Amino acid sequence: MKTRQLLIAGEAVKASNGATFQRCNPLSKQAVTEASAASVEDAKAAVAAAAKAFETWSESSVGTRRSLLLKAADLMESYQDEFIACMVEETGSTPTWAGFNVMVAAGVLREAASLTSQIGGNVIPSNVPDNLAMGVRVPCGVVVGIAPWNAPIILATRAIAMPLACGNSVILKASEQCPATHHLIGQVLVEAGLADGIVNVITNAPEDASEVVGALIDAPEVRRINFTGSTAVGRIIAERASHHIKPVLLELGGKAPFLVLEDADIDAAVEAAAFGAFFNQGQICMSTERLIVVDSVADEFAQKLAAKAASLKAGDPLDSQNALGTLISEEAGHKLNSLLTDAVSKGAKPLSGGEAEGVVMQATLIDHVTPQMRIYSEESFGPIVAMMRVKDEAEAIRVANDSEYGLSAAVFSQDIARAMKVAKKIQSGICHINAPTVHDEPQMPFGGVKNSGYGRFGGTASIEEFTDLRWMTVQMGPRHYPI
Repeated sequence: MKTRQLLIAGEAVKASNGATFQRCNPLSKQAVTEASAASVEDAKAAVAAAAKAFETWSESSVGTRRSLLLKAADLMESYQDEFIACMVEETGSTPTWAGFNVMVAAGVLREAASLTSQIGGNVIPSNVPDNLAMGVRVPCGVVVGIAPWNAPIILATRAIAMPLACGNSVILKASEQCPATHHLIGQVLVEAGLADGIVNVITNAPEDASEVVGALIDAPEVRRINFTGSTAVGRIIAERASHHIKPVLLELGGKAPFLVLEDADIDAAVEAAAFGAFFNQGQICMSTERLIVVDSVADEFAQKLAAKAASLKAGDPLDSQNALGTLISEEAGHKLNSLLTDAVSKGAKPLSGGEAEGVVMQATLIDHVTPQMRIYSEESFGPIVAMMRVKDEAEAIRVANDSEYGLSAAVFSQDIARAMKVAKKIQSGICHINAPTVHDEPQMPFGGVKNSGYGRFGGTASIEEFTDLRWMTVQMGPRHYPI
C-alpha cells in the first residue's frame, strides 16, 4: 500500500493532527493508498505557503515559467509507469486510459508553457493628449484547483497548469478517490523546480471535504477557484465563493446528445457512439448519454451499435481481454441499476448489457427512451446510453436541447453544411460534426453552458480566467487640469 502526505511549501508533511484515510481498489476492495487527511489548519498552511510563493513567482520571467513547465512535462512522461499504476489501482480504469491521461496531461503542460509569452494586453487610444493607455494582464494571486477522479491526471494538471503559466501560485485539492495519483502530479512539478509553495497539494478524508474546501475558498489570499465535478457540488462552491466576490471556473455535469440524421454514415456513427458512450465506462463529463436518431435509420443504427456494445467487455482492468474497466464504486452501480430498472418498467427496450454486478457493468444500450423515464434527463455517468427515436431534424434539435446540461454534443450527417446549421442550434459549449462527443485537446476552449458550468479551460481562452485585466497609463507630456 502506498503512503502519501500533504505537499506544502515544497515539502511532504503529515496532517497537523496526524490523521489519515485509505483509498481502496474498486474491484478488489483492498486498500491501495493511505493518505494524510488534511484539516482546516492544514488548508490554511497551504494557503500561507502559496501566498508567500506568489510574491516572487508572480515576478518571474516568461522564460523561467516556460522552462519549468516544459521540464515538468518531460518529467511527467518519465513517471508514466508510476502514474498508470496509481490510477489503475485507485480508480479501476484501464492502463490504456491511464496512459492516455499521462500523454494529454504532458501536452497540457507544454501548451501552458507555450502561452507564457501570450499573456499580454493592448494599447488603448486615449482622449488625453500624450497619454499612453494600456490594458495589461497580470497574475491574480493564489488559485485553488479542485479536480475529480475520472480523468485524474488530465483534469488535475489542467486545474493548475495555466494558473502557473500566468504567474499564480496554486493549491491542488486532490480527489479522495485518487490521492496518490494527484499527489504524484504535485511531486513532479516540485521536482521540476516549482517548489517552495508555488505548487501545493492537499488530500483530505471524504467526511472532511466540506470544511477543507470551505477554508480554501474563504481564505482572503485565494483569488480564483476552478472546479471540475458534479453540478450539485459546483453550485455549492460557486455560492460560497460568491460571498467573497471571487470568480469561479466551473466544468460540471453533462448529458451529451449524439444526433444521427437520416443521411449519416451509419457505420462511422456507430463507432463514434460506442467510443463516446462506453470509453472509461462512460465516466467522462463528455460521454455520450443521449442517442437521438431519425426514425428512418434508427433500426439499422440500433442493431449495429448493440452488436458493437456486446463486443466490448468490462471487468478487471489488468486483464487485456477487457476493453472496459470498472465503475468507481458500488454506489455508482446502484444508481445505474435504478435508472435501468425505471426505464425498462416504463417501456424502454434493452438491446445490450444489463445491470451492474458490483463495480462491473457491461456496455448497455436501451432503446425507445421517453421523457417519462429518469434516464432521459438524469446524468448517468456510466456505461449506459439512452436512445431516442425522432421523426426529423427539427425534432432532433428540440430533444437535444431538452436538457439542463450543455457541455458536449455531436451531429452525424454527410451534408456538412446541413450539419453545421444543426450544430449552431444545439445549446452546448462544444459540438463535433461526424466525430464523438468525447474529444479534448490542450489548446481548445473547453467548457459548457447552462448547468454544465461557465468559463473555459484550454488555450488562450484560459488566460482570461487566471489573470486580472489592469488599466495602466503613462503620461508622456504636460497635462491640462480643470482646476
